[in-house]
Amino acid sequence: MTDAAGILQRSMERNRLGHAYLLSGQDLAALEGFARNLAKTLNCLQPPLGGDDCCDDCASCRKVDAGNHADIMAIRPESKLRQIRIAQITRRNNSPPRVLHDLVYTTATEGQWKVAILTAVDRLNKDAANAFLKTLEEPPERTLFLLLTTEPERLLDTIRSRCLRLNCAGDGSTPLSPDEEAWLEEFAELAGSSPLDVPGRYRLLGTLLARLAEVKKAVEMELGESSPLEQHDEIPPELRDQWEAELNAAVEAEYRHRRAAYLVALQGWLRDIWLLNAGVAEDLALFPKLTQAARSVADRISPRDAAANLAIMEQTQRTLHTTVQETLILEVGMLKLKL
Repeated sequence: MTDAAGILQRSMERNRLGHAYLLSGQDLAALEGFARNLAKTLNCLQPPLGGDDCCDDCASCRKVDAGNHADIMAIRPESKLRQIRIAQITRRNNSPPRVLHDLVYTTATEGQWKVAILTAVDRLNKDAANAFLKTLEEPPERTLFLLLTTEPERLLDTIRSRCLRLNCAGDGSTPLSPDEEAWLEEFAELAGSSPLDVPGRYRLLGTLLARLAEVKKAVEMELGESSPLEQHDEIPPELRDQWEAELNAAVEAEYRHRRAAYLVALQGWLRDIWLLNAGVAEDLALFPKLTQAARSVADRISPRDAAANLAIMEQTQRTLHTTVQETLILEVGMLKLKL
């Protein structure tokens, strides 16, 4: 995240910090740490010489780390449907003790800046997104919004257009879940065994589609069981329609999030192939256990093809955010890969 940090440091030095930043990357935990460090820097009571970092030791820094600084607020998906609801943005009967508007429309009490950190901001439901958009349109002075996401394409265009976007890609070393790791090992073994003809490409596609079908089924079961639709027998038709729409949206959002994790893992392995093809040392590989398979592919493709694979995966992930059928997008992507 060095580039993103440098941009923000220069903005602070020139007193030209924007009011909203969209921070995108592969690891939400890393993005949260980055945002928290910026919040500490803006309100540090004992900043190091130059003022472009925090001391990590003053009362303000300790409060930010503990999550109890009065002028710093973190908002995450909290509902059972894993959405950010309007009740977290503006006061409602079912709101948590503190909502975003409590921070935004009151005077700072402890720091120089009020900072709102919205984690997985792509999970804003429709009502919450519209309410948040109104806040972005007329931001109070010395109030900073940090929007964190692994899927920036899923945000409303009107929200994205009001933010300065920073790519905090990191090193791509987000740990895989056991299921993701098992699938990637299966994929790498198939891809590395021998040059793949068309039937071989479809076998690779089959492993991905089968795993994604399991992911979709698991998401539907998990969120369906927690939906209010399963907790009430008699539901007015209008409310039932609303809950069904919310459930469908939540299932789609969670599925896309988990699907992206598999594709990011595959892109990481293709990165290893690209590095090995370029003669880079094996100890820089993201997936050391899969180096043998990566080496097999790297030894039989050209540098141009190795680089093209990364571009193909990026294009595949972008196209998945369109209305084109998922299976067709993945099929085209698998057939284009140089393996």
